[in-house]
Amino acid sequence: MNILELAKRNQQKAWEIIEDTRIVRIWEGIGAKVNLVGSLRTGLLMKHRDIDFHIYTSPLDLSASFRAMAELAENTSVKKIEYTNLLHTAEACIEWHAWYQDMEGELWQMDMIHIQEGSRYDGYFERVAERISAVLTDEMRLAILKLKYETPDTEKIMGVEYYQAVIQDGVRSYPEFEEWRRLHPAVGVVEWVP
Repeated sequence: MNILELAKRNQQKAWEIIEDTRIVRIWEGIGAKVNLVGSLRTGLLMKHRDIDFHIYTSPLDLSASFRAMAELAENTSVKKIEYTNLLHTAEACIEWHAWYQDMEGELWQMDMIHIQEGSRYDGYFERVAERISAVLTDEMRLAILKLKYETPDTEKIMGVEYYQAVIQDGVRSYPEFEEWRRLHPAVGVVEWVP
């Protein structure tokens, strides 16, 4: 299977998981606005099986957030859930991470960042995804997917690192990417927009 076929297959599986979990409808059920962000939104999902949502409410009601997650947990394919309260930080959010086991036994991570509407990062990562999609050429897309494919499974690398290296700095090989990362260490939230 080639890289583009693998990416297409994984992206299709991600959409099936979104449908099976009813994740968007669950969050909308507590009055939230739900936005897909990250690699699935930009068409750059490769082998790292994650699905990213930014979820907005005003006010951010902690009990409503827990109700949404309780409903998600009723799906027997959801095997684990983690929670981090960052309401008293610049991010003004609750981080939810859930792991969904697909029919092949593979785990998919669903990141649901429940954000206080009007806070610092309200809409920020949606704009980043729009800009990436706007400037991405077919050649850049293939370069990013290839770098993601060649990344060892033990490495934890943020998607934005690939995008910045390829789009801004012309990186095209994994050794070049390793050197680029050494020179551009990612700390905290990487605020880069193409």
